[in-house]
Amino acid sequence: MSEVLVLIDHVDGAVRKPTYELLTIAKRLGEPSAVFIGPADKAAEATESVKKYGAEKVYVVDDTEIKGYLVAPKAEALQQLVEKTSPAAVLITSSYEGKEIAGRLAIKIDSGLITDAVDVQEGPVTTQSVFAGNYTVTAKVTKGTPIITVKPNAATPEAADGAAAVEEFAVTISDAAKTAQIVASQPRKATGRPELTEAAIVVSGGRGTGGNFEPIEGLADALGAAVGASRAAVDSGWMPHSFQVGQTGKTVSPQLYVANGISGAIQHRAGMQTSKTIVAVNKDDEAPIFELVDFGVVGDLHTVLPAATEKITAHKG
Repeated sequence: MSEVLVLIDHVDGAVRKPTYELLTIAKRLGEPSAVFIGPADKAAEATESVKKYGAEKVYVVDDTEIKGYLVAPKAEALQQLVEKTSPAAVLITSSYEGKEIAGRLAIKIDSGLITDAVDVQEGPVTTQSVFAGNYTVTAKVTKGTPIITVKPNAATPEAADGAAAVEEFAVTISDAAKTAQIVASQPRKATGRPELTEAAIVVSGGRGTGGNFEPIEGLADALGAAVGASRAAVDSGWMPHSFQVGQTGKTVSPQLYVANGISGAIQHRAGMQTSKTIVAVNKDDEAPIFELVDFGVVGDLHTVLPAATEKITAHKG
């Protein structure tokens, strides 16, 4: 059975949930092999985590020579690993960094690339939402090693014991890959809420909030959800751009998406319509968002959301 390489998405060895989803998908395609690019002293922690989700091998790439640069060195490391292992596919999380790594890797190994897949089955055959969400297509790579970036929440992580045999892999990074260097960084302020693109539940607000996001945040906290915003809310200065869901913002695919005071313009729909279940609250019963939803509430979000939050909190208690 051919290996399927999964690039581990982690923060200082703490593996993020999308990696477990990729390992679950990898089991459909072949033998999952995780790739850890990071500090050597954090490899054991990451290995223990991916072992619980079926990783049969873990390739450890010490990032001493890579750290401090942008994504080019990681693409070169994966290129050398692909040339060594001849995998059936390479799976990468569909983040900004992940997609750039995938694009560079595809050029380096002269292979086809599929981005933003919402499902991957044997073949590998992918499912994507394209043209601003107007079409759902199935596609497969026809040249070289399939490189696929997969959106978070595309699969439910399935626990499975893997051998997780560790193999240290030494890479040679070219000078050309070190021409863009990170000179400063600062941690993002913690909100206590999940990352927007990875959250299983997203509660978003739009123009209908009038700038008051308290009902949105209250419901999100009751559900353990991330907070999102429409472009109208961001353009009005009510929320930062990092919260924007849509064609010019972030694309999300949670299990539950709750749209509040959002009309449902095509640009917003493009960023959230692959959500598994969609609920909308809007005063306008003819709002376009209602064409897309599984459940709709015609009403004022400032009345509906606090009532829903109260019920949810009481039920949890």
